[in-house]
Amino acid sequence: MTIIIHPTYFPSIAHFVAIAKAKAVNLETDDNFVKQTYRNRTYIYGANGKLALHVPVIHSQKNRQKYRDVKIFNEEKWQDIHWKSLLSAYRTSPFFEYYEDDLLPLFTKKVDFILDFNLNTFEVICNCLQLETSIFKTTHFQKIITDKTDLRHLVNAKKETPQPFAHYTQVFNNKHGFISNLSILDLLFNEGPSALNYLETQTLTTL
Repeated sequence: MTIIIHPTYFPSIAHFVAIAKAKAVNLETDDNFVKQTYRNRTYIYGANGKLALHVPVIHSQKNRQKYRDVKIFNEEKWQDIHWKSLLSAYRTSPFFEYYEDDLLPLFTKKVDFILDFNLNTFEVICNCLQLETSIFKTTHFQKIITDKTDLRHLVNAKKETPQPFAHYTQVFNNKHGFISNLSILDLLFNEGPSALNYLETQTLTTL
């Protein structure tokens, strides 16, 4: 199966279930930026439950702006805030220290464009998962896709399809229960090297 999917900010588990099962992955890099999507947000499991992490971006005054052209608002110290949030949420998880050195550079080096940053996070996560698949980037936008499985709808945070993924142990599940389909970071920190096997055994519910 060849899929087309958006590169997002530390993608959801649903994204990586699809990616782990694909023979080839096409990353949509030539569409317009849309607000309130996973392009610049992800969800983790904090002490008080589901916690959103947003990357601040600079919106153009124009009606449409290419995803690739959207800049990050680095005047806001969002990288420090996000890293501290991850430390607070996952420092006691079984595998946080195992991946800490791989992830920390993403929160210390500034990147100008949100797409570039998301591509960096995608590469780091694939390495952490030891996920090997053929990765391509789109060079032009196609509204209708006929030769690939179109999973670009997974970018829509507000129109999500519930995913009945198998439970795994989460840091705060004794307080708030299991929360499905968080950022891939939640799975990685809690399951470590077993994360890829988990992804390969899950079934993705699509629209």
